Amino acid sequence: MGRRALITGITGQDGSYLAELLLSKGYEVHGAVRRVALEDPEHRLVRLHTVRDRVFLHAASLESFASVYQLVAKVAPDECYHLAAQSFVSYSFDDEFSTLNTNINGTHFLLSAVKDLVPQCHFYFAGSSEMFGKAEELPQNERTRFHPRSSYGISKVCGFELTRNYREAYGLHASSGIMFNHESPRRGFEFVTRKITSGVARILAGQSKQIQLGNLEAKRDWGHAREYVEAMWRMLQQPQPDDYVVATGETHSVRDFVDLAFSHAGLDYKNHVSIDPTLFRPAEVNLLLGDCTKARIKLGWNSSIAFASLVHEMVEADRRALGVAPLAPAKLHAG
Repeated sequence: MGRRALITGITGQDGSYLAELLLSKGYEVHGAVRRVALEDPEHRLVRLHTVRDRVFLHAASLESFASVYQLVAKVAPDECYHLAAQSFVSYSFDDEFSTLNTNINGTHFLLSAVKDLVPQCHFYFAGSSEMFGKAEELPQNERTRFHPRSSYGISKVCGFELTRNYREAYGLHASSGIMFNHESPRRGFEFVTRKITSGVARILAGQSKQIQLGNLEAKRDWGHAREYVEAMWRMLQQPQPDDYVVATGETHSVRDFVDLAFSHAGLDYKNHVSIDPTLFRPAEVNLLLGDCTKARIKLGWNSSIAFASLVHEMVEADRRALGVAPLAPAKLHAG
């Protein structure tokens, strides 16, 4: 076998795409999962269905240093991708304590175990554009000051600083990707993009008539997760570790996303979307836009999947999942 990789969060959107990418490059791929995932594979391992028989899964808890230490000792990875986190921002307002505990301690435990057991391992930390939050400049790059607006964003800033500290203090090959929003048909249903595309599919299937959404004017830099995991891998192939913004450099509002998704289905979103004030965040992040010049120059990475293509792929995947007949060409080009 080739190099050995350990992925935390392998059952998630990014983890599943990353597992596929690494397998295609000849890696031996190991994943850390909660024990409950092994006990309920039909639901919890669904994103791994294409590679389930080719990856090695290990039950581990990121809340336990002993568990993390045993995992790293057992796998002895050449590369470690730390993607696992409590990542849904509105949950982080509801349960700040567990978000901070899980995200900060999990990162610290993993870095410490890698330092002790496999100090030559290349380490990747999944940062987030939510670290910028109320950003002071546009677009945001690697030198933009962090101003997180949620406990999730705060926990990611802490993980980022821990990763940098282990790089500088102990010489670990530890890099962080400051990932702007990235979506796909594998996005969780609790995220606004998937809520929209699955809602469109349910309306087409006659299962519902309305979607309730929050702030339609919030703007994000949305890319495709399949491309973003390629950037993660490229970071760990560099001679020197570093931190990189990964983004498309384009911004679109939630309203833009809604309009495209409904137009793709031949529908007018104004007939189906209602605003729910309770879905607005206590501290909103209004505009995130990434400058990925450094990743483009140093990693040779760039996003190529257009925003409209991403939206259409997600609508189509949700349509197929509900058994809705293919959309007629006339509908495909409506709006």
